[in-house]
Amino acid sequence: MMVRIFTALMALMMTATLSLAQQGPLRIEITEGVIEPLPFATPNFVAENGSSAEMGAQLARVVAADLQNTGLFREIPASAYISNVTDFGSAIQYSDWKAINAQALVTGAVNVSGNSLTVKFRLYDIFSGAELGNGLQFQGTTEGWRRMAHKVSDAVYSRITGEGGYFDSRVVFVSETGPKNKRQKRLAVMDYDGAGVKYLTDSRSLVLAPRFSPTGDRVLYTSYETGFPRIYVLDVGSVQRRVLESGEGSISFAPRFSPNGQTVVYSQATGSNTDIYTMDIASGRSTRLTSAPSIETAPSYSPDGNSIVFESDRSGAQQLYIMSANGGEAKRISFGQGRYGTPVWSPRGDLVAFTKQSKGRFHIGVMRVDGSEERLLTASFLDEGPTWSPNGRVIMFHRETQGAGGRSTLYSVDITGRNLRPVRTPEGGSDPSWSPLQK
Repeated sequence: MMVRIFTALMALMMTATLSLAQQGPLRIEITEGVIEPLPFATPNFVAENGSSAEMGAQLARVVAADLQNTGLFREIPASAYISNVTDFGSAIQYSDWKAINAQALVTGAVNVSGNSLTVKFRLYDIFSGAELGNGLQFQGTTEGWRRMAHKVSDAVYSRITGEGGYFDSRVVFVSETGPKNKRQKRLAVMDYDGAGVKYLTDSRSLVLAPRFSPTGDRVLYTSYETGFPRIYVLDVGSVQRRVLESGEGSISFAPRFSPNGQTVVYSQATGSNTDIYTMDIASGRSTRLTSAPSIETAPSYSPDGNSIVFESDRSGAQQLYIMSANGGEAKRISFGQGRYGTPVWSPRGDLVAFTKQSKGRFHIGVMRVDGSEERLLTASFLDEGPTWSPNGRVIMFHRETQGAGGRSTLYSVDITGRNLRPVRTPEGGSDPSWSPLQK
């Protein structure tokens, strides 16, 4: 049986990645608008070798939450099960799962030996009565059990949709506490779903705009620790950092890594003018890319490293432009009413996400790199700072509520504008940056 879940965004950008004929008939074909999420079941993973049954239940719950949070899947509750899975190697009673309208079944097993954790899983197409592909297993530590669950989710998601997963990833963001007029901010990193928050800086100085490196081991950010903005690069594991020195008497901010991680592109303000520069991280040598008598900022590389998208008011209003990574003439790509900012190139290379301010409202939107097919995904009092999931399917951003006590919260949304949902964090959050998939 072929399962088609249609989504409302540009079939051309999806078609080439969605063939799963070699995996079996069960699939989600992402082409038009969603009709109905695919119903699936995930029984508790079987505890083997004296392993904890609680661990098996926790793993299954994370996998189920990952899939359901995409909006493409709908979990069938355990209370509806006719039969259960108590032996990972036993035959599947397809008729029992078909009777409760499950179309996909994820089974798993967990084996703990000391601090070592092995997680196995299998994926079944209930209506065709077949396993999709071969079962896989992942190894890690008991402390990293959530990562093992995310890896299972990524594999299941990829087999059914044909797209890469994004669950085994992290997000660095600015954690915010205190009243709006005296807000304290510090850098934090977490799993993509808000779990496992770890703080990277204290709240004694203002920090802004953290950005992950292409390998996910370093973070660029802007700090006001010395009283004026400076760019720092921080090692996520050791939390050691160093400043990237810019020109004397200038102010540097809005940094991002190049795709190879060896160069930083950033904005530098000297006097009343702001231009875009690059810096070689190893040597500290900087190169000026723009020289217009206007404000150029928020640069972001294309995935191949050949181009840079940025915002500029050179036309008299804040708009988006693309230029060569070596500088030179820039081409304007935004022409709608309102102001455009914070552009970020999609990992797939075909879209640019941005913030738009129009008629007193803020929006997160996407457009093609030639400026066509602009689509606004959100609208609120204040939505800002988009960042892409590793597979280019989901955008995370922050939303601030209106009023003196307004709180900033992280949200995610599918690139179709569907499945808008908050990302739970212990405190307020802003300026998210999504890591690549972890190795």
